[in-house]
Amino acid sequence: MRKLQITFFALVVVMLPASTHQQARSTATYEVYALSYGVYPNFPVSGLVAGADKDRKIDLQMMVWLLKGPAGRNILVDTGCYHDNVVKGKGIQNLIKASEAIAKLGLMAADITDVVISHMHWDHADGMDLFPNAKIWIQKDEYAYYTGDAWQPGGKSGGIEPDDVMTLVKLNTQHKVNLVDGDEREIIDGIKVYTGGRHTFASQYVSVRMTHGTAVIASDNMYLYENLEKHLPIAQTFDADSNLKAQDRMKQIASRPDLIVPGHDPLVFVKFPKPGNGVARIQ
Repeated sequence: MRKLQITFFALVVVMLPASTHQQARSTATYEVYALSYGVYPNFPVSGLVAGADKDRKIDLQMMVWLLKGPAGRNILVDTGCYHDNVVKGKGIQNLIKASEAIAKLGLMAADITDVVISHMHWDHADGMDLFPNAKIWIQKDEYAYYTGDAWQPGGKSGGIEPDDVMTLVKLNTQHKVNLVDGDEREIIDGIKVYTGGRHTFASQYVSVRMTHGTAVIASDNMYLYENLEKHLPIAQTFDADSNLKAQDRMKQIASRPDLIVPGHDPLVFVKFPKPGNGVARIQ
């Protein structure tokens, strides 16, 4: 009898953690929005799609992405650009701050709880200082490279603004920066980041759990739908082969191919026309 009691007790001990784990499973879902913050006219497609005709031009869509979650969690993927020294002479049309873009959805800068920086280029990271209550999420290797080796002999710092680097360092000293260590990390319930696109040294892209599926915010790891449809790497990457593998992986992660959102394609606002006025709900 004593032996049976011990066995029963052991079974209870083993089963309880499994039950507790099931209760703790993540369930958060998000509304996903692309927000226009400007248009860069007459941009050469050859700068976006490897091997494209050099005479082709496109009105490049400048975007950030809002992930609206439960309990007031508002996550911004990338922050656009706005400082005069960054945008001067670029001819960006209809330029607004990312903090003004989110106002179209009834949010203020102080409402943003988290900012995911896909990479450190000026048109994605320059607005980091607009959101006073946000925690910044960036790859540890991206942070390390652009605060160090990028500026050494042989380093690559194209597209990186020194002032943005200094802003990031300052935010880190204020305990506002979370350094993500590697690939396929769930940084927030329902939000994962992945590496491998190699647009910059350690650029990342984001998967988002929605009510009816999973979306991928590719940012510049895939500039246009054309990259995906023609299976062509982006024209600006540390490693074209890795970039193609990342695109293939995005297709496995997203519930549908059209839920992979490229970084600069004006067709985003054609495929997802509602609610309009520079806002596209991805669904």
